[in-house]
Amino acid sequence: MSTLAETPLAKSKREVIEQAVIRFAGDSGDGMQITGSQFTNTVALYGNDIATFPDYPAEIRAPAGTLPGVSGYQLHFSSSEVYTPGDAVDVLIAMNPAALKMNLADLKANGILIVNSDAFKEGDLRKAQMTSNPLEDHSLDKYRLFSVEAQRLTRAALQHLGIDAKAMDRCKNFFALGMCYWLYNRSMDPTFRWIDEKFSKKPLVAEANKLALKAGYSYCEATEAFQVSYEIPPAKLEKGFYRSLSGNQALALGFVTAAQKSGLTLFLGSYPITPASDILHELSQYKNFGVMTFQAEDEIAAMTSTIGASYAGALALTTTSGPGMALKTEAMGLAVMTELPMVIVDVQRGGPSTGLPTKTEQADLLQALFGRNSEAPIPVLAASTPADCFWVAVEACRIALKYMVPVIVLTDGYLANGSGPWRIPEIEDIPAIPVSFATDPATYEPYKRDPQTLARPWAVPGTPGLEHRIGGLEKKDGSGNINYEPLNHENMVRIRAAKVAGIAQDIPDAVPEGDAEGDLLIIGWGSTCGSITAAVKPQRAKGRRIGHVHLRHLNPLPKNLGEVMKRYKKVLVPELNMGQLLWVLRAKYLVDAIGLNKIQGRPFKQNELEVKIEELLGV
Repeated sequence: MSTLAETPLAKSKREVIEQAVIRFAGDSGDGMQITGSQFTNTVALYGNDIATFPDYPAEIRAPAGTLPGVSGYQLHFSSSEVYTPGDAVDVLIAMNPAALKMNLADLKANGILIVNSDAFKEGDLRKAQMTSNPLEDHSLDKYRLFSVEAQRLTRAALQHLGIDAKAMDRCKNFFALGMCYWLYNRSMDPTFRWIDEKFSKKPLVAEANKLALKAGYSYCEATEAFQVSYEIPPAKLEKGFYRSLSGNQALALGFVTAAQKSGLTLFLGSYPITPASDILHELSQYKNFGVMTFQAEDEIAAMTSTIGASYAGALALTTTSGPGMALKTEAMGLAVMTELPMVIVDVQRGGPSTGLPTKTEQADLLQALFGRNSEAPIPVLAASTPADCFWVAVEACRIALKYMVPVIVLTDGYLANGSGPWRIPEIEDIPAIPVSFATDPATYEPYKRDPQTLARPWAVPGTPGLEHRIGGLEKKDGSGNINYEPLNHENMVRIRAAKVAGIAQDIPDAVPEGDAEGDLLIIGWGSTCGSITAAVKPQRAKGRRIGHVHLRHLNPLPKNLGEVMKRYKKVLVPELNMGQLLWVLRAKYLVDAIGLNKIQGRPFKQNELEVKIEELLGV
């Protein structure tokens, strides 16, 4: 290995700690997402447990240095199990005044604050709506401030390469990354390898980024700016092979896996929409597995192409966010009527309308449950962590194919963009997904049902003797002919509903984590899982009797959920909405559940949940 790729040995005092939360923040053009991702990959390779929270600006091209253009990336890494990206930040790297202003409130008192002092000129302060320079007015005295001329020092390290100032300035994020590698005793080698691969056709750009990274590391070593560096030992995770991946990546892998287990061609019909677009990008890279991706001209075309692909015998899916789900609604009713297997993924974001396109929310639950005309029930599943997205994708496909129904999968912006360690499963750990197509003309009827699942047969067009019609008009039970008879319509409506309700016999019972009975049951769904888990552990350690049920299946609900709720004195339902699951539980089980609701485009903090628990149970 070259001298450049060698990590210098630290001379300062090294302190072993259990965990740290670090946030990179800067302008949307400062490369904060790349910087955070590289730090994440490095600590993951080292063996730490991780949770991340990328925070994108909603404005595509906000003016540089302004508050709407701030981009952030938060990482919590630890030698023990991690459940959230962290409440407060131990280290904040702020590349300009706007980044400092938008993120300073989350930095712990006496936390490390690294700022690029070159970006704190009068014009920069004005863009961030600051009237004084925080590096000079003592407003940062309660933090450990390290004012670093990152831009000047990066230019000094790269000036011999002969590249222009703009190109050199684009490398200053790696200068900051090098400082963080020194601070936490992490090797630069994984990032060097990434740079070589990323810029293999641009060797000068690769060399510039490597030099900037090493310059940041060497700056800390040479100046002895930090009196202490930190060591976080590897976590003791379950034995196996791991990789770090985002929720969107996990979904894509899950769908490819389900296609392989079922022996079907995977088809994705999708229209790009934040924050779901990465699933389309990811699946487009799996053509060698026979995956077909179709970027439709609009959401309606995406949904109807998915129906067409399912009719043709493919494992079909479509991906979207809340506004796109609204546009798919009529065609989703067609999917219910035709009783074809497919998966609709809704990566939820803040709304209504365009709302907060880059921020997280859980407010599409009632839309998923009821957002279609007439009686059109659809099974609904929700993922709880980025890694869980893989298993939810497999489960959704299993249900869709077994019961011949469209299935909705709910994730959200936090899960989609956040990442964590995923234990790569063994093939035998993944359930079989058997599929059988109708082939016998003598016994075939389009709506002749399996007596156990109520699923109708799946006949691939072109199979001799199995010609049949599908469409949005009501069908005759059995023959599938168009039929307007009142009693037949009621019968078909009830059969479609009974088929979905019957899935409850095929899903696990609700089993509370923590205490099986007691003072408080917390019921959650989706991305609140980590925050709830993190809050319950210390509260139970104080002697409080608390259980936690996290729902993967939201329609139908686990068949024993009502009985489980009766074992506890109080029920708390935390949601990133105005109380949608709360409404369902109160209506279905007549339970006096209590909601904890947050609609800020950000996930729950552990402390927010602990405060509510203590309020309900008494301090």
